[in-house]
Amino acid sequence: MATPLGWSQGGSGSVCLAFDQLRDVIESQEELIHQLRNVIVLQDENFVSKEEFQAVEKKLVEEKAAHAKTKVLLAKEEEKLQFALGEVEVLSKQLEKEKMAFEKALSSVKHRVLQECSKKDQLITKCNEIESHIIKQEDILNGKENEIKELQQVISQQRQIFRNHMSDFRIQKQQENYMAQVLDQKHKKASGTRQARSHQRLRDK
Repeated sequence: MATPLGWSQGGSGSVCLAFDQLRDVIESQEELIHQLRNVIVLQDENFVSKEEFQAVEKKLVEEKAAHAKTKVLLAKEEEKLQFALGEVEVLSKQLEKEKMAFEKALSSVKHRVLQECSKKDQLITKCNEIESHIIKQEDILNGKENEIKELQQVISQQRQIFRNHMSDFRIQKQQENYMAQVLDQKHKKASGTRQARSHQRLRDK
């Protein structure tokens, strides 16, 4: 059987199934009507009883009524099918728009993620450089601290040497002062003795 215009195999399965079943029923009914008409023609050619004719005629009327009812049902189902196909088309277009919007948003997110990853890599590289610089500075500072400690030890040693020299200088100064005092006292005594002798000589004269 041919597929109705605008019908897609991916559409509403239940509506399509009902539509196909109704078409099959109509085809069967039309075939039965055709057979009944052939029977009537044969009955016209051959003699049949009134009862048989009335029974066949009644059956034909019933089949026509059922056929008309089936056509009405088929029209309703076809209307439902067209409505469902319209909804499927609208939903398909909406889904396509949403798909495009999602792909666009996903592409934007991927781009931002790549940018963030690039920034992250740059930051990691910068942090590594700063850390390496800090380590170098710490090594330099440690070296300076060691130099300062060595200089402090030298200064401490020099201070101790200076203190020892100052102590020796004070002792020497004290000794020199003591010697100067002794010499001065001796000088004063000698000068006094000379003056006394000079006075005694003047008296003797």
